[in-house]
Amino acid sequence: MLRMVGAGRSFGERAALCPVDLEVPAGTCVALLGRNGSGKSTLLRLACGRDRPTTGTVEWDGSPMTEDDPRLRRRIAVVGDTLSCYPDLTVRQHLELVAIGHGVPDADARVQEALERQRLTGRQDARPGALSSGQLQSMLLAAALLRPRDLLILDEPEQRLDPAARRRLRDVLRAETERGTTVLFATHHQELAREAADRVLVLEDGVVIADGSPEQALARVEL
Repeated sequence: MLRMVGAGRSFGERAALCPVDLEVPAGTCVALLGRNGSGKSTLLRLACGRDRPTTGTVEWDGSPMTEDDPRLRRRIAVVGDTLSCYPDLTVRQHLELVAIGHGVPDADARVQEALERQRLTGRQDARPGALSSGQLQSMLLAAALLRPRDLLILDEPEQRLDPAARRRLRDVLRAETERGTTVLFATHHQELAREAADRVLVLEDGVVIADGSPEQALARVEL
């Protein structure tokens, strides 16, 4: 379980995220909705240990969440808000690197499966500079879904994806929770939140202004 108790983050006198309490049990998907600057990315960085709260605590499975803990890093897959990759590696080589680094069994078959699932087989020998932004996003999603994970954190994963790819993303998020993965993702796409999430938090200026089922949260707020 991911647990945040009074977790907040300030930069000087500016509160990027006011203290929030959040519990996300295994096999549950939570979506964060809000405009740019509302605190979604800050909350995700705290949730995966890439940043530390200035107030409160963040725990995963009873242990303090920190990216410095190798045991926790092995269990968490993250796709952030930037398209980071190695410019000299092909799409397939990126995935092979992830598979080897995480000791994925039957790596060749799993890499091929990941390419097919994200519709990247035709671009497997391309380098990042030759890919569209949507294809880059699909590659990063493929890499995250290739490695072992108990917690999956995604920052606006629908960005740069076409409608068909967004539908595949919805199906992926549903499948993740069915296999017991804890999922936390930020999005601007209300339909994706409605169809994929069990719970929705809406943020505004660092404050959670709605929290509940997708129907409850979206009924209270117009984004």
